[in-house]
Amino acid sequence: MKLLVTGTEGYLGCVLGAELLRAGHDVVGVDTGFYKAGWLYSGVDATPRTLVKDIRHLTVDDLAGVDAIVAMAELSNDPLGALAPAVTYEINHGGSVHLARLAKEAGVGRYVYMSSCSVYGVADGVVDETTPVDPQTPYAECKVLVENDLSAMADDDFSPTFLRNATAYGASPRMRFDIVLNNLAGLAWTTKQIAMTSDGTPWRPLVHALDVAKAITCTLAAPREAVHGEVFNVGSSEQNYRVRDIAEIVAATFPGCSVTFGASGGDNRSYRVDFEKISTRLPGFACEWNAQQGAHQLHGVFSSIDMDAETFTGRGHTRLKQLEHLIATKQVDDQLFWRQA
Repeated sequence: MKLLVTGTEGYLGCVLGAELLRAGHDVVGVDTGFYKAGWLYSGVDATPRTLVKDIRHLTVDDLAGVDAIVAMAELSNDPLGALAPAVTYEINHGGSVHLARLAKEAGVGRYVYMSSCSVYGVADGVVDETTPVDPQTPYAECKVLVENDLSAMADDDFSPTFLRNATAYGASPRMRFDIVLNNLAGLAWTTKQIAMTSDGTPWRPLVHALDVAKAITCTLAAPREAVHGEVFNVGSSEQNYRVRDIAEIVAATFPGCSVTFGASGGDNRSYRVDFEKISTRLPGFACEWNAQQGAHQLHGVFSSIDMDAETFTGRGHTRLKQLEHLIATKQVDDQLFWRQA
């Protein structure tokens, strides 16, 4: 299958590209290159040929011969959305819908969209794919808008699938330290101390980067009728963790690391996610990783490269810091397009 995958130089896209190539797909990547500074270690055996292009600039000619699209390229978390809300809507909503319209024009049959469990907002109890969404941020609002717009575009020739990922963790050459387990692991390695400011009682669902890649691979391989227009929460019900559990798992994995907790906050609402649908209805999918394994994996990577504190705290592995640097140095304009040298 010929695939066009956006965001191939991102945290998830880096490991996904290698997995899709290993599965025998012909993969063309698209990435604007914001995070080239963030290569942590050599951890993939192949990377796809990648167009250095903003998704807003893609044309129908870029999709010639493509059978399916995996859409991952967006401003990737809530702090980035807060930095530039208007541009977030332009890229995350407008750019993703623009690509879907190009796909329909080019006759691309499948469109796998990376959504997020953040669309549920802050909820009590367990949420599933039938739970009303309640997005709290521009990032989450864009996910809902894209899901709605692409659902309306679905027909006999265009088949979107929406993967609502839990919070990702685990090693990637394009590492991110601005997500919870990875951040705690970095603290444990560089400072030997995890000092939580809250009591850590809220629940958070997690999923390993390689299990996200597996969900995408299974979606592409599934019969069309099994995934057409469907929404899947991506993760496993066993990986709903309290934040304090994540901290204790990481501290136990990194020798000499201590962990402390603060007082209960004024708002300790939390949510757990039900992942039964993906485990029972997406052929071939089951998570292969858990938080303990992910923490051990990260410890091994940090040890192998003798990671220092500067690397952990540097802009290369924190999305907001890197984008702020590109803006401050005027390498990108106020619409986040690269300036010409």
